[in-house]
Amino acid sequence: MILLCAEGFESKEVARQMNVHEHTVGKWRRKFVRDRIEGLSDEYRPGRPRTVSDDRVAEVVERTLHSKPKDATHWSIRSMASETGLSHTTIRRIWGAFGLQPHRSETFKLSTDPLFVDKVQDIVGLYLSPPNRAIVLCVDEKSQIQALDREQPVLPMMPGIAERRTHTYIRQGTTSLFAALDIATGAVIGKCYKRHRAKEFLDFLKQIDGHVPKGLDVHLIMDNYATHKTPMIKAWLARRLHWHIHFTPTSASWINQVERWFAELTRKQLQRGVHVCVEDLEADIMKFVGCHNENPKPYKWVKSADEILASVKRFCLKTEQTLCGEL
Repeated sequence: MILLCAEGFESKEVARQMNVHEHTVGKWRRKFVRDRIEGLSDEYRPGRPRTVSDDRVAEVVERTLHSKPKDATHWSIRSMASETGLSHTTIRRIWGAFGLQPHRSETFKLSTDPLFVDKVQDIVGLYLSPPNRAIVLCVDEKSQIQALDREQPVLPMMPGIAERRTHTYIRQGTTSLFAALDIATGAVIGKCYKRHRAKEFLDFLKQIDGHVPKGLDVHLIMDNYATHKTPMIKAWLARRLHWHIHFTPTSASWINQVERWFAELTRKQLQRGVHVCVEDLEADIMKFVGCHNENPKPYKWVKSADEILASVKRFCLKTEQTLCGEL
């Protein structure tokens, strides 16, 4: 505004160009004339005086982090407000400012695999730089998928009304899905079985062998489940020198990309599905596999092995410090 006025424009023209009121331009012109550059700084607006001191805020944070109420495992906004004598809106603002959410709880499990580092580097290396003339498949089974039917019909969604269903259900049997995810294309090879023994796993390996183009090496990424290591499986793999097995670290299913696809299957198909029999469930699962393979998209692995190991190291150090603090 001041620069435009210095070029000779009138306050009315400056207000039009700046999309402000003419009185606003006049105010800043007068402040500049009176105080020059210092006048362009907005004045301090005290507002309402604070009613909660820094000590009270520190007390709330300290209690939230290091104490529990007598009748619960964690604080709520209103229980903390009752304990400290502050309003629940004040507690909400303090917790929001410090990112405190006592109602939330997350789980974790650290792998104790002595070869954890080597296995992470091996598998992540396959994701980020797969070998030439080879196919990399993430293999796992989603076992004991239940065919659940509702005791009463599902009421469909209507304008202003969500879909409704009874919370009670009828178990109609289970099935197990074996799946292999191609990390290059995102396509999935899948088959349902009544059980998930070594016999079924061997049959699924034969299914994979039938789908893989001839002349390619096959790299399988899978967990340490007992059925993957039986003498029958080892003998079958030993006769195929172009097959290479990469076991994931124990308690580290997150490194197997097919688990991400299983989560998608659960969210889109299984979670709200209603199935009157196992055959109906298996048909829906295979239909989902077919629809997925019509337009498959690979998952993008973004973290290197060094980044993953550094993150795990930071978490281990933080956990150790927490335990030492409690002792």
